[in-house]
Amino acid sequence: MTDIRKQLQAAFEIEHREHLQAIRAALDNADRSTIDMADVFRRAHSLKGAARAVDLPAVEEVAHRLEALFARVLDGQQSLDDATTAEAMANLDTIEDLVAEALSPPGAPATGTAAQERKPPTPPVAPASPPAPSQAESGPARTAKTEAAAPAESGSGTYLRVASEQMEQLSGSMYQLLAELQAGESLNEALRRIEIDVRGLRRSWDTLQGQILSSTAGRGKADGLRPSVNTAVPRLRDFDQDLKALFRRLSALARNRTQSAWSIDQAARRLRDDVERVSLIAAETVFGGFGHMVREIAREEGRDVHVRTIGLDLQVDRQVLQALKDPVMHLLRNALSHGVEPAAERSAKGKPERGEIVLELASRGGRLVVSVRDDGRGPDLARIERVAVERGLLAPRAEGAMAPMMDQLLSLVFVPGFSTAGEVDRLSGRGIGLSVVAEAARRLHGSVLMRPRFPWGTEILLNVPFTAARQSLLLVEAEDRMYGLPSHAVARLLRLPAAALESVEGRPTVRIEIGGEDVVVPVIAIAALTGSPHAQIPIEAGNVKAVLVRHGARHCALAVNAFHDVRAMLVSDVDAVGLGDMVSGTVLLEDEMPALVLSPDLLIEHWVKNESHLAAGGLGLAPAATDQRGATTILVVDDSITTRTLEKSILEAQGYRVLLSVDGIDALNVLRSGEAMVDLVIADVEMPRMDGFGLLQAVKTDPRIASTPVILMTSRADPEDVRRGLDLGASAYITKQKFDQRELLATIGQLL
Repeated sequence: MTDIRKQLQAAFEIEHREHLQAIRAALDNADRSTIDMADVFRRAHSLKGAARAVDLPAVEEVAHRLEALFARVLDGQQSLDDATTAEAMANLDTIEDLVAEALSPPGAPATGTAAQERKPPTPPVAPASPPAPSQAESGPARTAKTEAAAPAESGSGTYLRVASEQMEQLSGSMYQLLAELQAGESLNEALRRIEIDVRGLRRSWDTLQGQILSSTAGRGKADGLRPSVNTAVPRLRDFDQDLKALFRRLSALARNRTQSAWSIDQAARRLRDDVERVSLIAAETVFGGFGHMVREIAREEGRDVHVRTIGLDLQVDRQVLQALKDPVMHLLRNALSHGVEPAAERSAKGKPERGEIVLELASRGGRLVVSVRDDGRGPDLARIERVAVERGLLAPRAEGAMAPMMDQLLSLVFVPGFSTAGEVDRLSGRGIGLSVVAEAARRLHGSVLMRPRFPWGTEILLNVPFTAARQSLLLVEAEDRMYGLPSHAVARLLRLPAAALESVEGRPTVRIEIGGEDVVVPVIAIAALTGSPHAQIPIEAGNVKAVLVRHGARHCALAVNAFHDVRAMLVSDVDAVGLGDMVSGTVLLEDEMPALVLSPDLLIEHWVKNESHLAAGGLGLAPAATDQRGATTILVVDDSITTRTLEKSILEAQGYRVLLSVDGIDALNVLRSGEAMVDLVIADVEMPRMDGFGLLQAVKTDPRIASTPVILMTSRADPEDVRRGLDLGASAYITKQKFDQRELLATIGQLL
């Protein structure tokens, strides 16, 4: 058995015990009328998916029966009486026995005879952890363990088993230490100010001392008081020496404090890096079994699906990965049930009969981005609108009225209970999955976004911090309160002349260039979104300070009183009542006062919901971000800046939207990312890293972008090069020696 297989089973052994314990506690200890059946159902649903991920079909089948039982109770079709509770308990016992059998060491005596009578278990597999642990290491079976695995015969080091709770406490203490050290920076500043004050005092004293001595000596001669002068002068000199000594000690103290603070800061940074290295694990440890799970489900559903996983070697905080496990599982199931069509339907649409589902993890801007995408049907916006109207989430639209914006409709799929499935099956239909995804993203101080892929398919993006506790925040002040905004969502800081504000239906807006487009963006007082609905936009010296935030394609400018600084801070969960969903956590500042951490995504969604008529008009959206395809997009790939500029000017003059790449690898990243919908590629042949032929071959072998036309432009007019390009699938081959912009534009016109 591979190490990753052992790690997956070890994680499942821990997870299944947690779910069983929680469900039993709910059924045993709570009053029947106060049981949170939604939580109990979600646990059964998660247990089923986890069993699928580690290939335990017998456990999955029992968990499915348990999930169906709780679903009937949740829907009011069955009461939670003694008989139902007994049935649920029996299923829980069966699951426990089946897992014990499956994860027991080879040759160990069977412990799950009752489970064998109900459902034959899967064949025994190797243990999830090394046998015969020492007495000092033993503990409750439900305690999570992190284990550095290495071949026993290597003898390269000693490994220690540590309870995950202890690692979490260590990580929390480390972040608290960093927060305290950061708060202590104010002491350095205070000490520096005292040193400056004492230096100024010394200069004043030097001036005053000369004046006193001159005045005293003059009066002594005039009044014949020479003895008193002789007494005063030594005392003044003593005072002067004491003041100089005090200044020297203070300066030395300030230098030592600065050096000490620097050394402590460096040690704390090393400690943070060491703790984070211990806390980080490869994403494959948690997500490694998902590809197999989706393939198995697809086979059972009679669908031919190719599953790709990318970036599972990325190192991520274990807490973050565990929090994302169920959400990602739900997304993969949704991609299969809602996205990928049967082979016959795909063929009728001109698609390859074999569908594709991709799970990709990447690091962008210091954040973890999880993408689950498919090449299936894509979001059914009309169906989403109908379901939203039926559920009262949208008002019925009058005939001929403008349809809601795409981003507004797609945000509704994350509402609890929302589902467009025609019927409930093992994969979908209960409206639980996507709300679980949104809740997990909120708890991790992240965001989730659904968007269509072109020419077909759907992508859901989860954007969360790499670590569960610490994140980078922009601190701002509004109406005498401090707020923190996650810096990943901040596009830029603005200082807007009040005279530049425009009015759209009585609401203040401003024109801002975003992505080369002139976009009308709403300007909203941040206090108006956080409890003071009638708060005015603060204006100081004729200017408005605002933070331009983004969520998906939508932008808003949040007006504040003052900007402070950007810090990496320890974010605590919020348990207080009345703060609203837009507050995702709190941080403590130097004066022990809390600052509220706001979710930019929920702030924008709140504005969209309350100003739906303005949102539907496209306010805050660049033209290319709407659901209507704008100008045709052409990707120009050339390592020569002169050639790129020339071709860009020619194409833009004809109304085309132009993107630029410097070589084949850069272009391939643009094409595969899905960030832009590219209609045609014009590529040079001779380029560093990846030439035009390599780019063409990569495009034509990738089914997602193979249909994109590619024009090769090069100074190489050799017939063999022309033939090679055309054999690889080039739509046209134009030589630069005979370059004629009319020929280029005519070729583009024929291809498009």
